[in-house]
Amino acid sequence: MAALLTYALYIIAAYLLLCVLFYTLQDLFFFRPEILPRHFKYRYPFPFEEVDFEMEDGGYINGLHFRVPNAKGVVFYLKGNSRSLKGWGKFAKDFVSKGYDFFMIDYRGFGKSSGRRTEATLYNDAQTVYKWLTEQYPEEEIVLYGRSLGSGIAARIASWNRPRMLLLDSPYYSFLYQVRQYGFWLPLNWLLRYKIRTDFFIKKVDCPVFILHGTHDRLISFRQGRMLHELAEGSHLIPIAEGGHNNLPDFPEYHEILYDILHSEVSEPGSWGNW
Repeated sequence: MAALLTYALYIIAAYLLLCVLFYTLQDLFFFRPEILPRHFKYRYPFPFEEVDFEMEDGGYINGLHFRVPNAKGVVFYLKGNSRSLKGWGKFAKDFVSKGYDFFMIDYRGFGKSSGRRTEATLYNDAQTVYKWLTEQYPEEEIVLYGRSLGSGIAARIASWNRPRMLLLDSPYYSFLYQVRQYGFWLPLNWLLRYKIRTDFFIKKVDCPVFILHGTHDRLISFRQGRMLHELAEGSHLIPIAEGGHNNLPDFPEYHEILYDILHSEVSEPGSWGNW
């Protein structure tokens, strides 16, 4: 009996240790940033300028603003959980080539951005940048585009504002839902510091919503995109056949659909297109 009790105590201690490690190290699990020195020079084949934001809590956000003549509006692109603007800036071509200006930021701890990162600061930083964009463009010309990790942040910002439209690329139902698929054995409601409830936010979005998702996405299942579509009344779910998580721009239909969406009339529900 004593040996059995000792064994049980070891199991409990090991489980508690795993919980502590998960809580303290989760940023290492979820974020894979590339850190850049402040003097780093970006190089892209399109005209752009750097824009920096100093937050009230001491945080610092670095962004890139790509411009085209006679732009139809601006795409505020909230990126995924890895690398920096150094690599992600290449996606500007997918939007400037379609007649839109393009704006992207690095989250805290990525690229040149710095400061303590929390779920709240992810939202607040993006909202600060969104408000800055409304000083540069009429709000009805701002398109929110959230990719992977950025999909939940984009949905949060769309729920607070009235952008022209919200595009979600490979979105998760919620970050909590996504992590629970792998960490179901952990008390995630208590341990997880990033829950990012896209499923809550999307129900409060008051603009056209388009969800693009690869049918062969093995990281964030297509099912999650469908679940969000079912929550967002009037939204459009657009499957990219055989698309994975990181390769949608490799498919010609992605660009055809993106062009159609960006050039559609979305002011009236009946004119959103037939996707």
